[in-house]
Amino acid sequence: MPGSGSDGHWQARSRRASRMGTMTYSPKRESAEFRPDGGVVVGDDGSACGAAALRAAALEARRRGLPLHVVRSWTLATAVRPADVPQGLVPSLLEFEAATLATEEQRVKEVLGDAADAAVVHVVHAPPAKALLTAAETADLLVVGTRGMGGFERLLLGSVAEQCIRHAACSVLVVRSQ
Repeated sequence: MPGSGSDGHWQARSRRASRMGTMTYSPKRESAEFRPDGGVVVGDDGSACGAAALRAAALEARRRGLPLHVVRSWTLATAVRPADVPQGLVPSLLEFEAATLATEEQRVKEVLGDAADAAVVHVVHAPPAKALLTAAETADLLVVGTRGMGGFERLLLGSVAEQCIRHAACSVLVVRSQ
């Protein structure tokens, strides 16, 4: 039936978006996981430790001659709200994903400068530890910051870093911010 299910929802959203202006993102569903074919994977959440992890991962990827994959996980609570969706309308998951991807790509450029050209940014709709552990299944190295955006500043090691150390299928490099 037209307008039902996820494809119907997407078609309805596409019609509404075309009435409001151009749409910039068109995949049929958001990415729920990422598994690289080797390389260095780094998790970034926008924190100072995330920036330090990005720089360390770029250096390791260059030293090892491996590709660099930046993973930004997101949920509805942590996604970037699309600027082109008017207030009062709820963005689709695809629009949240596109806005989060654009923001993370800009951050990688700011943190890594010229080295950002070697990085591939992936946004994954999943909790951070799950997204990173899935990527670590096929990566050569996983790089994480000691702690991210969580509210427990007194902790020396955040919960995502701890989960990665305990459960990653590859080597893990944990980086402190200065």
